[in-house]
Amino acid sequence: MKDFRLYDIADFVIDEDFIRWVQEQREEDNLFWNTWLQQHPDKHLVIATARRIVSSIQFQETPISAPEVEQEITRLLHTINTQHPQVTPRTGRLISFKWWYAAAVLLLSITGLWYFYFRNSSAQPFAYASMVASKHLIEHTNTSDQPLVLSLPDGSRLTLASRSRVSYAHTFGSDDTTRYGASRDVYLLGEAFFEVTKNPNRPFRVFANEIVTKVLGTSFTVRSFEKDTTIQVTVRTGKVSVYAQSATVASAKMSEIILTPNQQLLYERTAQKFQKVLLNNPTPILPPGAGHTLIYDDAPLDKVFSDLSKAYGINIVFDSELLKKCTVTADLTNESFYQQLNLICSAIDAQYELIDGQVVIESNGCR
Repeated sequence: MKDFRLYDIADFVIDEDFIRWVQEQREEDNLFWNTWLQQHPDKHLVIATARRIVSSIQFQETPISAPEVEQEITRLLHTINTQHPQVTPRTGRLISFKWWYAAAVLLLSITGLWYFYFRNSSAQPFAYASMVASKHLIEHTNTSDQPLVLSLPDGSRLTLASRSRVSYAHTFGSDDTTRYGASRDVYLLGEAFFEVTKNPNRPFRVFANEIVTKVLGTSFTVRSFEKDTTIQVTVRTGKVSVYAQSATVASAKMSEIILTPNQQLLYERTAQKFQKVLLNNPTPILPPGAGHTLIYDDAPLDKVFSDLSKAYGINIVFDSELLKKCTVTADLTNESFYQQLNLICSAIDAQYELIDGQVVIESNGCR
């Protein structure tokens, strides 16, 4: 039996069951994979990347003979070897795969070579200067040591950090249309906190070097200075999606990463990897005096976790059936989020892990 917990991206893109799910979207496959992802939230980013790769492969309906597959693989590998002689592909194993396996592996190889070329290219098409060079934009630069508050034409506000620059079109918020549809596009170099006015018809997008952050209405921070090795997106309220600028229209939707309050996305520019984490000090998203209390007297555990999740906007994953007999008696009002978790886990003899921007509770159950 397959243990998908041990799979990496390359394993998923050559797995027949995974390919069938992505390509055919059968109901039974959707049920299996959605359930599996709920049980293994740390695999969300791996699955999203693998799905994007499999979706990018154009499958041919006409059968392809083994000699034709071998001939095409040999030709492509010869090209790769000629351009990069230090790479020694394992052709024997590749040829033994079915033709779609070979296509997937070759796609990974070619994508890797393209990444190598991209990282060493002097053009850097997603750098701020490259993105705004051919556009006639309004630009603001903060040369002071204090944050600069700016109001955008659509009513949104942004706080521009010191030594940061931001640009947008003269037609910002009107009928400007891009390859992704009508959007409110902002180009950032540096750091800024955004408070976005809601407009469901015109998503708000922030282009910051290699990544794009897309929202309808929320508040969040993007940090992406030119010399930074990591790009950071931090959500205060609402929800945003983040994807790579290099993604196509279809793959952007498939590979986007959703962030909710108190979550932060880290994009390692050299490795080109995303990592979703919780903030070190999560803050409540419910307004003061909203009638929310965290005082419990023999309260069911699922209610306590539900209250915490609503208070901070953080997903807490636990086995409700296993822990249905657990109760909590405590006053958590003046405690920090992680101290609240520590007190609860101590009371029910459990522990927690932070996985993929979520809290996962591990326990053997309550007596």
